Amino acid sequence: MTPEDSVRIGALLAGQAGFIRQVQAYDEKQATDQGFKIYAAPTRGVNDSLSFRPDNPLVADLRVRQALLHATNARQVVETLFSANYPQATSVLASSAAGYVNLSDKLTFDQAKARQLLDDAGWKPAADGIRSKDGQRLALTVYESLPQPQNKEVLQLIAQQWRQVGVALTVKAGDAGSRTLDNLDPQKTPLTVSEVGRADPDVVKSMFFPNNRDALLQKGGSSDKVQRFRDDKLNDLLTGISAAVEPQQRLQLTGDAQRYLIDNAYVIPIFEEPQVFAGAPWVKGVSFEAVGRPSFYGAWLDKH
Repeated sequence: MTPEDSVRIGALLAGQAGFIRQVQAYDEKQATDQGFKIYAAPTRGVNDSLSFRPDNPLVADLRVRQALLHATNARQVVETLFSANYPQATSVLASSAAGYVNLSDKLTFDQAKARQLLDDAGWKPAADGIRSKDGQRLALTVYESLPQPQNKEVLQLIAQQWRQVGVALTVKAGDAGSRTLDNLDPQKTPLTVSEVGRADPDVVKSMFFPNNRDALLQKGGSSDKVQRFRDDKLNDLLTGISAAVEPQQRLQLTGDAQRYLIDNAYVIPIFEEPQVFAGAPWVKGVSFEAVGRPSFYGAWLDKH
């Protein structure tokens, strides 16, 4: 196991390794320039996103969540930090996922609209540029998610975008213990990073249902810190996906769930996250299963 990105890519380029995982976007060019192949296998699940915890009063108002959705420039994130292997998200699910529906018209970057929504919600800019209401600043906190590619940089860029409409976002690293505990408390973490790969429509339920990953933190779910928030209409859609027997009905419910999540601005999709590998030109026959895991069953090594 080689956890350091620079050591992995160095081993590949030096001929000490034939195939490596988790190639960062900024390392892709130097690999291809030296004749190595980049494999970017789709994960076909919930996109790399930010999910809100509406039990927190700061994000309980739909207008605030909608404002932050429209204050997020996902295209800038992708073009600044990633390569063409990381498509901008156009829905809750990746475009290669079963049940995907294109909701890009609901995910527009519009700072004027964001400012108007915040004004309508009663949040007014203070002297430092950050909005406040009834003496409380619109200042949010999110923890970096280590498994997601360049997540700290993604969140820092989004923090810059949100500041332009008067919202402060603090990105925290934290030790594993405090991060885990705080992520169960909507008062401490009004939003969280969410992403999961699975080649089945049930992946939406897996991410958002209170008895599963519970990304939104609902009452009766994974945390006893939640006081009020629960969305039974969403939960009925999610349970319907897993209960439906007819394939077309499952896909329809999956589309309905995605629309509901975006219409309620529970989620801000950012980009489709692939599993990115790099291989030496003499490594042949590598294939990938449905969520991007490599299969070496048919792989072979050419003379080199």
